[in-house]
Amino acid sequence: MIRFDVLTAVPDFFLSPLNTSILKIASEKNLAEYHIHNLRDYSNNKHKQIDDKMYGGGAGMVLKPEPFFECIKKLRSERDYDAIIITDPGGKIYDQKLAVELSLKKNIMILSGHYKGIDNRVKDKFVTDEISVGNVILTGGEIPALMIIDSVVRLIPGVLHNSESALHDSFQVGNNIEAPCYTRPAEYDGMKVPEVLLKGNHQEIEKWRQEQSELRTRIWEKINRMEL
Repeated sequence: MIRFDVLTAVPDFFLSPLNTSILKIASEKNLAEYHIHNLRDYSNNKHKQIDDKMYGGGAGMVLKPEPFFECIKKLRSERDYDAIIITDPGGKIYDQKLAVELSLKKNIMILSGHYKGIDNRVKDKFVTDEISVGNVILTGGEIPALMIIDSVVRLIPGVLHNSESALHDSFQVGNNIEAPCYTRPAEYDGMKVPEVLLKGNHQEIEKWRQEQSELRTRIWEKINRMEL
């Protein structure tokens, strides 16, 4: 079993995603558990304030250190954590290799930033891993947190019905993009499924898939090099 503890200013954000599809199945199978902690429950302010203006001036509010410190200390007194993650633009770019590494952990804590960000003393004191989900600006760290949870949980043996599904996903093997996939009907809107997939020759099908995977990967690499 893998356990996720998420610290957030907007706990309701997680209600539906964690009770849907694969994440719900993993929980029902007792293969994963999710604990969402409302930072306001750890505020020492009578108004439950968890943010304040930045020192030095500037636009935007910053999440205060106290709620994080209090919540993290409480959780760490109850168990050891293999990783305490903060999603941050300056962190390591998240990829499938890192997802696999995290899937081998037992207890993972994720700190979700919001507004302008989190008081940096939280990162200095507790964080073991900084992760970036790309050069994009989001309202908060809740979406990256869900992305991490989803990508990790689906790798846990027994979560997916077909154990090969996760093993053959894009980036899982050789950092390649998957080949295109098709289903019935064999022809739709004037577009046909590649003939090789209809003949049942598994050796030829595997060869075609490998060629298509390599082609799509080269195109993907070219596109992303151009954008860097």
